[in-house]
Amino acid sequence: MSGATRNTTALYLPGVERHHQSGIYHDLIAAAQDRNQEYSKIWDLFAFQQDFTIHLARFTHGVLRTPASMSPGLRELIAAYTSYQNDCAFCTQAHAAAASELLGDETLVWAALRDVDHAPLDEKTRELLRFAGKVTRTLPAVNADDIEALRGAGWDDEAIYYAITTCALFNFYNRWITATGVPVMSVDAHRAQGKALAARGYIRD
Repeated sequence: MSGATRNTTALYLPGVERHHQSGIYHDLIAAAQDRNQEYSKIWDLFAFQQDFTIHLARFTHGVLRTPASMSPGLRELIAAYTSYQNDCAFCTQAHAAAASELLGDETLVWAALRDVDHAPLDEKTRELLRFAGKVTRTLPAVNADDIEALRGAGWDDEAIYYAITTCALFNFYNRWITATGVPVMSVDAHRAQGKALAARGYIRD
């Protein structure tokens, strides 16, 4: 193993950090740097090719915030739970913070992430999180019986659609962020980001 150490505030891809397209993410990064302020390094990934990543941000907002039979808070919990299953520290912290804001209970959120079977959740929610875990860890084993079990727990097809789409989206994000080296932020920075995401969602103008 090399004795070299990595700057834990940098991506594995310095060329991405150094080459941003003009636009909102470039401006957000520049403003944070001018203030010597900690910022979410996922912005560098969005800024590198904003011509198309802006559509990913809009898609994310649609998946997590479109009014539906499943609340945005629960969708954020699924995002955090999926990320926890994948050991993606950045996404776990970011979306646990957003879920805590929307659900109003940080202790509950972390209890659900760490041990869904013993967290103070109703069985309907447990069933949904177990399903997200199965989609993440053992996808080939997922079948129509799992969907019927969700219906039996009280979820309608719209909610199941959003559960699957949220889980799928964060399996993508977890790999994108982990493989590029997006670092976790401080606890305070993640909490501040969680408040902002809960208040305004994911579209940057």
